[in-house]
Amino acid sequence: MSTVVMPSAPRSPAPTARAQRTCAHLDFNRITDEWFQIAADHMKLEREIQLLLRSPYRELIVQIPVRMDDGHLELFHGFRVQHNAVRGPYKGGIRYHYEVDLGEIRSLAALMTWKTALVDVPFGGAKGGVTCDPTHMSRNELQALTRGFTQKIDMALGVYRDIPAPDVGTNSQVMAWIMDEFGKKNGYSPAIVTGKPVNLGGSLGREAATGRGATIITQEACTAYGVDLRRARVAIQGFGNVGSWTARLVARTGAKVIAISDVAGGIACERGLDPERLWDHYRASGSLAGFDGSREISNDDLLALDVDVLIPAALGGAITEDNAADVQARMIIEAANSPVTPAADDALRARGVHVVPDILVNGGGVTVSYFEWVQNLQQFHWSLERVNTELEARMKRAWGAVFERSTGERIPLRLAAYVEALNRVAEATRQRLV
Repeated sequence: MSTVVMPSAPRSPAPTARAQRTCAHLDFNRITDEWFQIAADHMKLEREIQLLLRSPYRELIVQIPVRMDDGHLELFHGFRVQHNAVRGPYKGGIRYHYEVDLGEIRSLAALMTWKTALVDVPFGGAKGGVTCDPTHMSRNELQALTRGFTQKIDMALGVYRDIPAPDVGTNSQVMAWIMDEFGKKNGYSPAIVTGKPVNLGGSLGREAATGRGATIITQEACTAYGVDLRRARVAIQGFGNVGSWTARLVARTGAKVIAISDVAGGIACERGLDPERLWDHYRASGSLAGFDGSREISNDDLLALDVDVLIPAALGGAITEDNAADVQARMIIEAANSPVTPAADDALRARGVHVVPDILVNGGGVTVSYFEWVQNLQQFHWSLERVNTELEARMKRAWGAVFERSTGERIPLRLAAYVEALNRVAEATRQRLV
């Protein structure tokens, strides 16, 4: 059986047993709900509004039978959770990963609701996923899986109802298959998904958008907290789409990226790594190991490095109460979803470590997804310069609102971000429903 390598990302080996245990034992839905409750209590949010905002509007669980290349039938389970659409259509990525389950998708759908509100795009929140390992599936198998999943959730999708996008384990090709399958029944509908290939209606700048947004927030946070990013030492956990683009763009600011890792481990170089050359090496070899001038380190080693800025850009649950004491960074930029658990967040804050929250940091992806959706509806293509200029303006506005609330109310950045987002969704809810 031939193995497909998802474009822009080499095939990744299976994670270590330690990595699997770290993610598997965390209840991400409970973590997201805990942040929600802390913010709701702080802002004295009415009980009725809390009831409406806490629970998802709709949850779909589907079976997807796929005839594999060797002839046997495999049954996959897929999920689409539509959390809230009071500010606009449901919006959220589709994740292909072997650890996907309903609880994780619920959590990510809620995060999308708060994220779209925080960056002020007219969307709600949703998320989807299929429990599978795309790195060990052929292109034909992935296409069959994607088309089958689209057929099963077709009734919940729509240009003004629910618009998927790429996430972990999916990419522009997967979005093209979704668009094509949806179009068989509903006609040509490029606005049904974002993150498509550019020649099928995708937006320039979408691939780099999450990393670019994370870099913009990193610059703003460093300025606010007195860190000279041009001379800062930076470590980045994760070298997929988000991590690799963040590494390349942060390095262009003058920062010294001294360590990068993926699921198999990492590399470090005190003189600084060249992320552009490293990306070429990674795509060619499928591994970070062996890069000129670097030494191999573990993911645990990377998290414990003496750096100015640590950027977790992989999966959730990277920093927990078990390893928070090992973190030496002055600032953590959460490019991944839920990389720092509540207990770890408390421990880091007690030591004066600034944690910039995920719903702010990684909002660049959904922001440019909004731009793509607008372009599709208008059938008018934006220039890359316009995309990046509009993205920078929205990310800076979001940072300004969060930082102002944080300093004005003397609350942590995460609480400020949640309060800002909940305020916007709650007000729309009052106006429409209550």
